[in-house]
Amino acid sequence: MNVRRLIPTTAVAGAVALGLTALSACSTSDAADGGNGGNGDQLKVTASFYPMQFLAERIGGEHVAVTSLTKPGVEPHDLELTPRQIGSISESDYVLYLKGIQPAVDDAIQQSGVKNTVDAATLTTLENHGAEVSGHDHGHEGEEEHGHEDEHAEHEEGDGHNHGQEGGADPHIWLDPVKYAEVAKGVGKSLEKADPDHAAEYKKNTKALVGELDKLNTAYETGLKNTATKTFITTHSAFGYLAERYGLTQQGIAGIDPEAEPTPARIQELHTIAEKEKATTVFFETLASDRTAKTLAKDTGLKTDVLDPLEGITKKSQGADYIEVMESNLAALQKALGAK
Repeated sequence: MNVRRLIPTTAVAGAVALGLTALSACSTSDAADGGNGGNGDQLKVTASFYPMQFLAERIGGEHVAVTSLTKPGVEPHDLELTPRQIGSISESDYVLYLKGIQPAVDDAIQQSGVKNTVDAATLTTLENHGAEVSGHDHGHEGEEEHGHEDEHAEHEEGDGHNHGQEGGADPHIWLDPVKYAEVAKGVGKSLEKADPDHAAEYKKNTKALVGELDKLNTAYETGLKNTATKTFITTHSAFGYLAERYGLTQQGIAGIDPEAEPTPARIQELHTIAEKEKATTVFFETLASDRTAKTLAKDTGLKTDVLDPLEGITKKSQGADYIEVMESNLAALQKALGAK
């Protein structure tokens, strides 16, 4: 991630003290400003950003009061916490975050001392992705055929799995419904442990959510099985897991860091790829600038459309929640790829 986003540990420690003081003076606030929003015997849950918030709310149900540290419309990678927000983390009963997305949040949580802290990245397996990720030869249905290769070099740059600049451990696990379901199961178990009095309901809610994610996975498998092209171009290389899962090739203008600037060589390469692979669309996202996408599309004669990385829900989102936006993403991909 971009170095300028990082907050020094000493600053976080100082902010924790300030935040705790602020919390003692004020008992209510807007959720994204650090208020816990809880009442009675509800479990006070802090979620780092929308994908974690969605899991906590759907699995926790009426037994949790969920605070998201990231306001709607804020690009999560750019989040800078206020002292009050940092202090509110320490007041939580349970914290759910995804390490590697928000450095400021990672630092604050490390300083918070909250017992029930869950890093979603530990509930599934992260992979290394660059600007290009292909699922053609590494689809999950045929993983057993590649066991020897994976033992030798699992998803390393240059192994034919991904290419391009700005590669590294990809945290965008929620854009693969199967991986997201794995995370959901882990969150459910951790909530059962944190609040055993309501364990049965957490288990029930987890099962229901995993069922919805299974249906979503089936819809993607069916909807993207037969397409005119398998290649899509996107400004933010957030869809590597999705591409792998459904046998597609993601061509990112830059890497997994949404603020990374593409090199002239990469832009020229994309011109060639678009023509060769018969790509039709350059995708951009709702929380970031579409300038680069529109410039590339104009130069290559391609269309533009939204492919939402679901880092936050706003009025511009093509759906009210994770499931609905993922369904909209599927429709956008089917259109762009020429689904038959």
